Amino acid sequence: MTIEVPVLRLGLAGYTEAQHKTAADAAAAASSPRASWELGAFADADAWWLEGSRTLLMANEHLRVQPAVPSGRSVQLALADVDRPVAFSQPITAPGFKPAVTFNLADKAGCIQVLNQFSGWLQTTLAQFALASSIADQQPSLNSGSWEVLHDRQLLAVVDLKLGAAVMPGVAAKDFADASWCIRDHGAVSIPPNYPRASVSQVMWQFAQRTQRDLLPPHYRNQPLFFRRPPRLPQRQLKDAHLLVMRELVSRPGMNFNGLQQSTGMGDEQLARVLSALYVVGSITSNPKRALASAARAPAARDSVLPEQSVYFSVMDSSPRPSNLPGAAPNDLTAPLPLMPDRG
Repeated sequence: MTIEVPVLRLGLAGYTEAQHKTAADAAAAASSPRASWELGAFADADAWWLEGSRTLLMANEHLRVQPAVPSGRSVQLALADVDRPVAFSQPITAPGFKPAVTFNLADKAGCIQVLNQFSGWLQTTLAQFALASSIADQQPSLNSGSWEVLHDRQLLAVVDLKLGAAVMPGVAAKDFADASWCIRDHGAVSIPPNYPRASVSQVMWQFAQRTQRDLLPPHYRNQPLFFRRPPRLPQRQLKDAHLLVMRELVSRPGMNFNGLQQSTGMGDEQLARVLSALYVVGSITSNPKRALASAARAPAARDSVLPEQSVYFSVMDSSPRPSNLPGAAPNDLTAPLPLMPDRG
């Protein structure tokens, strides 16, 4: 069994190109058997580093980070709304501003220490990745019951379509290497109160964003594809690429991989990752009988299409829709504009 180390992405704001290289070197050096770090797009990053000397404290208590290059854009945010670890490189020049975490970018050991601290704060994300990786390996039939994942007699995780996926804090991918998946009757499992819980769709979606595996079944690259239903996820987690592919499959059901490449303009790797994410949460199918009702009427639908191969993703429809998600307007096929950083 190959143990995959999840990738955590670090977003930067206010740094020069030379500083980006310094941060990238520190991120590479901070990689460990539990997680690796790399620089990523600011909006999608798991954690942020902000240049303290270019950070301004505004009257509304928002922060503005000025760009370090003429062609750059400033970033504006409210710390109270930040949902990820954030640290500021010294010096901090904004009067009266005292951030909780600071570091010296020239001190490589200090940079690594901050990223290790971030990894600790992101332990739930890492534990859920480890669980999702085990799901991908074991492919349990999630609609047949509830599952307990045990290592010896220790409960590592509980997976149930209605209760969600809950995993022991601090667990790593290696802990699942020799674990046993034990099926129980529906309703016969209980989740310890200290085990963070998320929907199965949420856990698998995040896994698809991070894994280096090719999660797309081979026949999804040549068979007609169909839309099944929207992902049961907060809308902010869907990127324009996901919305675009779903719109294409709703308007022209039965398109294949090559057709989607031509209609969306995506490259092979990007489209494969987008389809993989939609596949693992049960939003697309290669089986016209399991497609959205309107898709079943497509000329490309054929009984000879290969049946769905997944034994764990294809049952996501039985998972209840979270009550806190807003309702969507019928036939709303719009793809919102991407989030643009503040121009300042």
